[in-house]
Amino acid sequence: MSSIWGNTIKLSVFGESHSRGIGGVIDNLPPGIEIDMDEITFELKRRQTGSSALATARKEPDIPEILSGVVNGKTTGTPLAFVIYNSDQHSKDYDNLKTTARPSHADYTGFLRYKGFNDHRGGGHFSGRLTAPIVFAGAIAKSALKQKGIYTVSRIKSIMDVTDSDWDLSCMTYDKAQEMKKLIIPTADSLAAKRMEEVVLNLKSEGDSAGGVIECAIMNMEKGIGNPIFDAFEARLASLIFSIPATKGLEFGRGFDVTHLKGSEANDPLYTDGENIYTKTNNDGGINGGITNGMPIVFRTAIKPTASISLEQDSVNFVDKTNSKLTVVGRHDACICVRAVSVIDAAAALCAFDYLVEEKMF
Repeated sequence: MSSIWGNTIKLSVFGESHSRGIGGVIDNLPPGIEIDMDEITFELKRRQTGSSALATARKEPDIPEILSGVVNGKTTGTPLAFVIYNSDQHSKDYDNLKTTARPSHADYTGFLRYKGFNDHRGGGHFSGRLTAPIVFAGAIAKSALKQKGIYTVSRIKSIMDVTDSDWDLSCMTYDKAQEMKKLIIPTADSLAAKRMEEVVLNLKSEGDSAGGVIECAIMNMEKGIGNPIFDAFEARLASLIFSIPATKGLEFGRGFDVTHLKGSEANDPLYTDGENIYTKTNNDGGINGGITNGMPIVFRTAIKPTASISLEQDSVNFVDKTNSKLTVVGRHDACICVRAVSVIDAAAALCAFDYLVEEKMF
């Protein structure tokens, strides 16, 4: 098993959903990066369980404890180790999953890969609980990026068939991005958020779940960052995005929609103000040839409906090879998108930070 990500900034994640705790070790942080615990707490609270009627009822305080690598609020340059203790586990809810797989979950594949020794409680190491360390690391990255005027902004573009209105990133500012982070369902259109909430709550009452699309932008990213061929900016970011549970798709710029355009429509014309070079449109999402061009890096992540639902489903006892019926009990999100926004946002910041540290810009 490899639970380490990064080229220069390396994040190692440990723990299980129902173990004593989860956490991580961040290697190669430059010395002198400010650790703002209030900002870290704010970011963790965004993905925190029990934060609204739309989220799982599991209530974890998610208070991180830094074990090493920080003195007087600044990174020392040595490995930063941290732990977030678990406190609200209902492990008995998962007793029947030791041998019977939840459809579209990692119960069966985890059993196969680890020969039955995997921790099945709450999904073990496959659980979305393991995204908290990514948010922690992303919060540190955001503090560093802020020094260079780089920031991320994310929204829920759609849940089921409800779609947010277009957003104009040319008018985006750091303060506006911070305000969006305070919304339970961050959207450009508040009415769309209300309709999304209604969809999720209705499905929750039915014992079902919803999926959606999260759109994220990295603003003011340095130009000329990325390495063809196998370390394109999109490729490194994708390796982290697809490590987030429930991710099923990823597209940059106009993504698949660009296939409906002619080249004359899809191309991004260039212009200059005499000093800087820009593109009039951003169909490529700020990246050409795997290298950033200075425009906002825009990407969308498809999040599947929560696999754990309370409706009865067909399954199999994978030990005695018999067909069975399964009703999942426990506490689960009716729509993962609501809390995954903070994780996608953190991943984007972490990837950008990794590249800039690699380029010795810190």
